[in-house]
Amino acid sequence: MTAPIHIGFLIYPDVTQLDAAGPAQVLSRVPGAIIHMVWKTLDPVETDAGFSILPTDTFDSCPDLDVVCIPGGMGQMALMGDGEVLDFLKRQGGQARYITSVCSGSLLWGATGLLKGYKSACHWAFREMLPRFGAEPVAERVVRDRNRISGGGVTAGIDFGLTLAAELAGEDVARKIQLLIEYDPKPPFDAGSPEKAGPELAAKVRAEFASAAPAQT
Repeated sequence: MTAPIHIGFLIYPDVTQLDAAGPAQVLSRVPGAIIHMVWKTLDPVETDAGFSILPTDTFDSCPDLDVVCIPGGMGQMALMGDGEVLDFLKRQGGQARYITSVCSGSLLWGATGLLKGYKSACHWAFREMLPRFGAEPVAERVVRDRNRISGGGVTAGIDFGLTLAAELAGEDVARKIQLLIEYDPKPPFDAGSPEKAGPELAAKVRAEFASAAPAQT
């Protein structure tokens, strides 16, 4: 009988849902995986795409997790000083096998102090913030440093999920999952990084992020 693997995603208002849904879709196919979508309450949580996700667990009801994943999203900024959220992450991160993130979720791990001295990925527009927390930014789709595994921006969550699936269940299982979800990306435009998109487009996107971000104190 396959032992259960408890994998938890922190869901919060204005989360980027694909940061969680992409790897969750992959990891749900790992033998023994139990996916937990966790927030303060069981009320629907509105994502930055305008629809809501229904949590499966609260901070109090969530079991000890083998994998803790923080997805990114503009709502993450408001949590950087939220004691209830940080306490939950510190508690779970202190006993989990893997501390993980996608996109700007790595910054929230930084706020807990659990990323200090580790290499990490992050969305390209926020990567430069990681050194504030003692972390070393790495411009890769997936970065692993000991038991910290992080994905870059949004779609890198699928790469991250497959990497973690191989870690949990072996490469053969991860390859099977990749085929099952037909993950064979061939984007219609070659603009998926600031280097490929060029400085003008990158500047426009940075400005959009800056205007959307809440004021920080």
